[in-house]
Amino acid sequence: MKMQIAEIAKAVHAENDISRWANVEVSSVAFDSRHLDQGALFVPLKGERDGHEFVNSAFENGASATLWGDDHEYPDDDRPRIVVADPLAALQALGKYYLHKINPIVVAVSGSNGKTTTKDMVASILNTQFNVTKTHANFNNEIGVPVTLLNMGSNTEAVVVEMGMARFGQLDALSKLVTPDIAVLTMIGEAHIEFFGTRDRIADAKMEITHGLSEDGTFIYNGDEPLLRTRAEKVKQEKRTFGRELNNDLYATSVNQSEDHIDFYVNQWPDMTFTIPMIGEYNVNNAMAAMLVGKQLHVTPEHMQQGLAHVQLTENRSEWLQGSQGEKILSDVYNSNPTAVREVLTTLNELPDQGRRLIVLGDMLELGKASPELHASLANSIDDDHFQEVYLVGPQMKVLYDQLQEDGYPVDHLHYYQTNEKDQLTADLKAAVKPGDILMLKASHGIHLETVLTQLTAK
Repeated sequence: MKMQIAEIAKAVHAENDISRWANVEVSSVAFDSRHLDQGALFVPLKGERDGHEFVNSAFENGASATLWGDDHEYPDDDRPRIVVADPLAALQALGKYYLHKINPIVVAVSGSNGKTTTKDMVASILNTQFNVTKTHANFNNEIGVPVTLLNMGSNTEAVVVEMGMARFGQLDALSKLVTPDIAVLTMIGEAHIEFFGTRDRIADAKMEITHGLSEDGTFIYNGDEPLLRTRAEKVKQEKRTFGRELNNDLYATSVNQSEDHIDFYVNQWPDMTFTIPMIGEYNVNNAMAAMLVGKQLHVTPEHMQQGLAHVQLTENRSEWLQGSQGEKILSDVYNSNPTAVREVLTTLNELPDQGRRLIVLGDMLELGKASPELHASLANSIDDDHFQEVYLVGPQMKVLYDQLQEDGYPVDHLHYYQTNEKDQLTADLKAAVKPGDILMLKASHGIHLETVLTQLTAK
């Protein structure tokens, strides 16, 4: 983005006279005073601490201007401040204004699992024919979405916006903010069931992604999910489905998994092989969702092949790494829920036989009252024939530890750690792994298994 303060002030309905700074140019937005570019507009948000406390630091680090809440005393200096009623609301208003100014195609992506991978796949497919901006990392909430919009260059032709959700109304607001041309729902799982109680209610909340869908837009969803099929009947816009069942618009006719990639075929282009550089048959669904987006935007199947084969995935999402002991590490330490864990365990089971398989599972968070039962249920997917060592981390995983013991998993190969014992876990893993082993790590981000991963991959 490149805007002068005069334009920004008009977009956010500034309450003060900004005329003396009207021509000051802003080239980005930031809400962390420690990490901003020269010429940034600082947005002081209220979290554990009030962002207004860091405005001076932001200016010292190169900010050109700042938003300023009108409930804070105006300081006696001449730094460019744009006074607003609510800095977060102003950030969102500025994002919406800039979106309309650039006017790209907007693709919104959500779902209990797979939304980040699908976002990456959509962006990669569209990037073969468009200039594309996509959500960075996990900037997928009320703050991250407008930041994504404001990160667009003036030449952006398509923006792929990931949308997260933890409560009713969240996707409604985000969808109405970006007014997508295409809305994508990957699947309905147990993620955030702590806040919603049932998968039915999760589906209701996820369907809010269609609330801002443009009148001539398209809703793309997983047609294998009955909870989505029934709710999609109320959507008046064009609809397209993907999945493994034959009644979908796009379905896989054949899937062949190798050690580090998947080749698959689909009904609409039966003579073409599509390849994704990752494992897990569930990722074929993510790829088909992205392919439907591409088809709606007239991307050729040959360009879809190219985009999928060269997709750049967000870090720590089903990522193969080389361990320092010669082991292969499958890192998936950013998010976790029962469906995702079962899927990745099934995938490991199906890999060609090599060395031993060792798994590290950390707590799955935000499961509410169902958490003990859902953690224990993972025992059905774990046996010593397929997984020779099991390492469990966190208080919730103690339930799975007990269940595996009860089921007869060999106790000498079953290991449990409190969340603050990750250094011991790391030491034990380093002592256990051998060249050729496959080590998988998966947990909710709050467990911070990435600290273990960093030590395992250090040279």
